[in-house]
Amino acid sequence: MTNHSETTGSFENGDIAYDGSAPEHQVTLRTPAELADALPYLLGYRPEDSIVLVALNGRGGRGRFGGRARLGIPASRDDWPFAARQLAHGLITGSERRGAKPEQMVAFLCQEPATDESGRDVVRRLEPLAQKLRTECGHLDVPVIEALCISDGRFWSYCCPTDGCCPDDGLPMGLPGTSVLAAAAAYAGIQVRGSLKELRARLLPWDTAAALEQEIALDAAGLSLVPGILDEVERASVAEETLKLAERVMTRFAETPFVPGDARADLRDDQLLDHEEAAALVLGLQDRTTRDRAAEWMEGDEAGPALRLWRALARRCVGPYGEHAAAPLTLAGWVAWSAGDQLEAREALAMALGADPDYLFARLLHQACNEGLDPESVRRCLRAERQGRARSKTADAGTGAAAVGAETPQDGPAAGDDEVATVPREAIGTDGGATPTAPEPASRPCRRTRVDGPVPAGSRPATSRPDGPCAGPSRAPGRPRTRTSGRGGPRRRGADKSGADRGSGAAEKRP
Repeated sequence: MTNHSETTGSFENGDIAYDGSAPEHQVTLRTPAELADALPYLLGYRPEDSIVLVALNGRGGRGRFGGRARLGIPASRDDWPFAARQLAHGLITGSERRGAKPEQMVAFLCQEPATDESGRDVVRRLEPLAQKLRTECGHLDVPVIEALCISDGRFWSYCCPTDGCCPDDGLPMGLPGTSVLAAAAAYAGIQVRGSLKELRARLLPWDTAAALEQEIALDAAGLSLVPGILDEVERASVAEETLKLAERVMTRFAETPFVPGDARADLRDDQLLDHEEAAALVLGLQDRTTRDRAAEWMEGDEAGPALRLWRALARRCVGPYGEHAAAPLTLAGWVAWSAGDQLEAREALAMALGADPDYLFARLLHQACNEGLDPESVRRCLRAERQGRARSKTADAGTGAAAVGAETPQDGPAAGDDEVATVPREAIGTDGGATPTAPEPASRPCRRTRVDGPVPAGSRPATSRPDGPCAGPSRAPGRPRTRTSGRGGPRRRGADKSGADRGSGAAEKRP
């Protein structure tokens, strides 16, 4: 239980330390007001309509922030018990797998008032959800020492020891950037972004008048490109054309002067990419092996322009082409994760799963990112594939030169010259959602199932399915049909049945 005086009290269970990267970056939090102010710095953004659990490690009068998890507040109260159970179980068991079960927990409920509703109304309405969180954590022997509701610029506690401990109108939040923690975070280089809504806006399809023009361009590109993608002979040449076009657009992006502000930068990128180019790239990336080669632009000078391109293409997947966004969203998530931006990585990958829940590459990457794994293992595989392809082309060029010297011009390039290599699946996990980095035995026979993720090097660079050629694309890239959930309505992007954000178990985890 806590003392909620902002000026004189401290947590009876001890202080809580903000876990910085070095001792001089540690900040001790002693009041609920300081906890409420700390939330954006713990997540890296300002949560909206969110349930947040933050683990505390260590007893003896001092706790240290550990893992944290966020889940969207389900619109239906009937889903609250499941959401609370899922979030508590996911964070606590995930922390146990990393070797440190939380000793205590802090819970946050963040939601702005609806029309004709006050912040106090929000607190009362969400009180059953707060109680469910405390109960579920208690069942796992992790007590919730503080539960705060943040709404309309004020905060309330659900853990007051007596009636009247906190004012009915709550207590005001401090001005952003004025706390000791804000100063320490700025010194440590920790940045707080806007809301998740602002981040997702960079990846959502257009809803402007230009969306119709883009849809027409996608229809036209489908008529010309899809037959080539589905043809065994033409598929490799379509892949090469797609990758060359992507490189030209990336160069165009890189040579354009910097524009401050996310919205302005995205608008500038949209103006640099015409409808026909975007349509050709969106459809070309539906081929799994083309997508895997595009994933090689994940570091150095290539990463920035590549991320901008994948964002721009996700915005072009308009109308009935919403499922096609899974490919550029997955690439955006991968590049962001490789660059160290786990927040955008998780959001982009969750949105990719919202566009296509069966997109295995996105599922594996999202799981790996949520588990806090190091993306270097995937980067090594991608580098090796790229270097191996370069060596193969060099060797083929030498063979071709020798053939010309021997006056045998009728000999064509080596049969493997146009073959598209992919990332070994061992780099990020096995089929079926197993733990990423768990290698698949080399002796395991190939199964004829759909595989959207990377496959072992040296195997055929294509999806193996009973009803199509082994080298076929991961989906038919033409104009799609509108898909519904099968239960009375269309599936909302990035949401499961409860209305919660999709994630690893619909939750976002941070180590």
